[in-house]
Amino acid sequence: MNSNHNTRRRLLRAIPAMVLGGAALAAMAPAAAATYPAQPINMIVAYAPGGGTDIIARVLARYMEKYLGNDARIVVQNRPGAGGGIGFGAVASAPPDGYTIGFINTPNVLTSPIERKTSFTWQSFDLLGNIIDDPDNFSVHADSPIKTLAELAAYAKANPGAVSYGTTGIGSDDHLAALMFEKAAGVKMNHIPFKGAAEVQNAIASKQIMVAAMNIGEALQYQKGGTPLRNLGQMSVARTTLAPNLPTFKEQGYDIIMASLRGVAAPKGLPPAVREALVKAIEKSVNDPQFQAQAASYFAPVRYLPPAQYAAELQSAEAGFRQLWKEMPWADK
Repeated sequence: MNSNHNTRRRLLRAIPAMVLGGAALAAMAPAAAATYPAQPINMIVAYAPGGGTDIIARVLARYMEKYLGNDARIVVQNRPGAGGGIGFGAVASAPPDGYTIGFINTPNVLTSPIERKTSFTWQSFDLLGNIIDDPDNFSVHADSPIKTLAELAAYAKANPGAVSYGTTGIGSDDHLAALMFEKAAGVKMNHIPFKGAAEVQNAIASKQIMVAAMNIGEALQYQKGGTPLRNLGQMSVARTTLAPNLPTFKEQGYDIIMASLRGVAAPKGLPPAVREALVKAIEKSVNDPQFQAQAASYFAPVRYLPPAQYAAELQSAEAGFRQLWKEMPWADK
């Protein structure tokens, strides 16, 4: 009896300490979140330096540092290759602690898992927000005699396989757009995949390729930098404010709509407080008038989508690309 009574007294004395200990642990979680980030954050870009994604990533990083606070530092790392697959995989497989984030680009993040086995799908990520929506375009060297899509189609018909075109990789928006053009125009062109838009730009500037399939924002940026380009058409529903004088493909008789979403994601399973901090920092950055002015100066068309809307957009686009794969598989083209 005495022994049991003493045991009960010891347990009763221990309960307040246990409660206090649990409360202390609970209080530590928001305190730890308040110190985030406590070390540099790696922002992975799945394409080579100098392309549209790389440039906007470096601009966005500076604003995110400002809005994250805590002396945040974001380091941009380029992981090009496999049409973006190397970089996307690196983000998906990183620890979900908030210290690795990265850009994911459509359609590549959607088309790569359709065409082959990958270490990621778009559901492998915590989506943090979409930043850019850049329509595709065809460019030729300014010295080229080709001035319209009709002239490009006529030349390709007269010279089967002689028209070489560069893209940022198999299954990229540029590649799919070119395949759609081949089908619509009844022509066959020669595909040359590169690791990023900067490499495509170098190839068209040096006349290694006849056509650069690249986003209109990137093409305008390269033109501004002195690259001798002539743009043939933008693949938007209507003419964009970026290029109000450039006809759409549809205006020229080719009903092709294609663009690249560029958004920020993290490995799946972020701590909720860290995820919220990143989402808020991105939203504030994109809505910052100075960021928008800088994006415009780089011809980067801003289209912010919060995580839920971003997910809905990716889900819808994935369904469309799966249907396209059934009709026109692109892996070996």
